[in-house]
Amino acid sequence: MSKKCEICGKGQTSGNNVSHSMRHTRRKWNANIQSVRVVSENGSVRKANVCTKCMKSGKVNRAI
Repeated sequence: MSKKCEICGKGQTSGNNVSHSMRHTRRKWNANIQSVRVVSENGSVRKANVCTKCMKSGKVNRAI
């Protein structure tokens, strides 16, 4: 499954783990991407990879 939202383009971001002794090691934060059934503009139903923020804000027309 893709790690990028098809609506807003939100994806994985990177940074550092910082320990108590201030050692830095690289890490990743993944976006909360869900595979949901979506109604497209022409009325057909398809699956899309969408982040939960887009689902909560109503940017996605979910299929039942």
